[in-house]
Amino acid sequence: MTDIIQRPRVAVIGTGYWGRNLVRVFYQLGALKTVADSNRELLANICQQFPGLTAVESLEEVLADPGIRGVVLATPPRLHAEQTLMALRAGKDVLVEKPLALNLEDGRRMVSLAEEKQAILMVDHILNRHPAVIRLREIINTGDLGRICHVYSRRLNFGRIRREGKALWDLAPHDISLIMNLLGSLPVSVQAFGGSYLTPGTQDVADADLVFPMGIKAHISVSWLNPFKEQRLVLVGLDKMAVFEDSAPWSDKLVLYSYRLRWRGLEPEVEKAKPEKIPLVEKEPLKEQCLAFLAAIETRVPPTDSSGLEGLRVLAVLTAMDRSLEESRAQQMKLDDPVGEFLTRKIEPGVGYNIHPTAVVDTDAFIGPGVRIWHFSHILQGSLIGPDCNIGQNVVIGPRVKIGRGCKIQNNVSIYEGVELEDDVFCGPSAVFTNVFNPRAFIRRMSEMRPTLIKKGASIGANATIVCGHILGEYCFIGAGAVVTKDVPPYALMMGAPARRTGWICRCGEKLGEDLRCRICGLVYRLTDHGLECVGDNEATKA
Repeated sequence: MTDIIQRPRVAVIGTGYWGRNLVRVFYQLGALKTVADSNRELLANICQQFPGLTAVESLEEVLADPGIRGVVLATPPRLHAEQTLMALRAGKDVLVEKPLALNLEDGRRMVSLAEEKQAILMVDHILNRHPAVIRLREIINTGDLGRICHVYSRRLNFGRIRREGKALWDLAPHDISLIMNLLGSLPVSVQAFGGSYLTPGTQDVADADLVFPMGIKAHISVSWLNPFKEQRLVLVGLDKMAVFEDSAPWSDKLVLYSYRLRWRGLEPEVEKAKPEKIPLVEKEPLKEQCLAFLAAIETRVPPTDSSGLEGLRVLAVLTAMDRSLEESRAQQMKLDDPVGEFLTRKIEPGVGYNIHPTAVVDTDAFIGPGVRIWHFSHILQGSLIGPDCNIGQNVVIGPRVKIGRGCKIQNNVSIYEGVELEDDVFCGPSAVFTNVFNPRAFIRRMSEMRPTLIKKGASIGANATIVCGHILGEYCFIGAGAVVTKDVPPYALMMGAPARRTGWICRCGEKLGEDLRCRICGLVYRLTDHGLECVGDNEATKA
């Protein structure tokens, strides 16, 4: 009981559909002191169900109580800005139901005032507290899924019939926040589509396409008109797919699907593995969010994935989606408006990028967190540089080039359109990439570009030349000065001009012996039709 008595005291404003859930949880946590609602009948029912609460009919009565430290707003979205600003001015911390507000200027004022007052402002993005989402974040961070290619979410139900509002604003904030936090960035552009079927002006169904850095695309579908309930998020990686199905039993909520692409001659084949169900600790996300709010009141540090700033980012995406619906075209995320200074802050605290003053980055290029760009380099329009890359001196990248996570590009390298680097690629000094096979200065051949793909973990030595139109396999090693004129198998060691395979090389960079076992890290390989394949370490192979 001592633990319960010591919790900060809060009030819930609004006891309707969602407010009742908030009342239940904060009451169970021993933190709820007061409930407020202008509907006396709702108040009476709440007080009968949860005895011992103080019932008032106005927010002003709540704000006048010095014993209340936190205000929880479960009121209609049109009231969020006004009531949040009132509570912040009164010195209260605030947890507000999504969306943060209905326009960006109101959202900016709310975040600014919270910072000025050094108050806690949080938005009720409860999915970020879900055990399946927390576990999914861990899986993504380990790289187990491989490079993320595509994300889609579906939030469908035959829900309550609305007479005002939009399904997009009611249902999509959870998914927008979730996807942005899993990918670690704002989208580059959005495009939305919607339809009003039951009530004119009230969009019951909506779809949105979002483009993120590194070319990752996401699709969100929301609807109040669906014969069954569906709450599903799918992340498609190059190595595995993850499915989060919130409406499934706990044992089935998070499932990984492994697959491997093999080549049989010139034909690709997909080999699927048995689905892997990820065990989860059963916790109620709403309760975890309420606990996070109470903890923030005590520590004065809000969680980044449900802070007011996060709510403002979601509001910016929703606003762009609205513009897309009105203008029937895709919208670029604009960061030069009055809220730009807030939106461009990094999603992960303390993670930024370092660009030398002599380097040039075009305005529509995207630089991921943790990237370092050194002297006299130029990142051209439409290029995407993944997180944690190191770009050396006098490097040119672009236009429209994709560079994966953790790549290291040494001095004097030019990577032009048509070349793509996956994660963890090393390019030695003065390595050369071409994108046209037979260039002439006096003949324009950009329409004849041949794509070149450098797969995960590959290393390209100093002064090597990669002739366009080829694939360099995973973890291959191209020797200094080599000239690559054909596809390179995974783990191949290539030397000479033209380059020929002179052996096999381990993932750690050590040359393999005839037994295909690495004497340094212990990994064991086997030969397949398309190159080497890692089968585990020595101990696992013996077992």
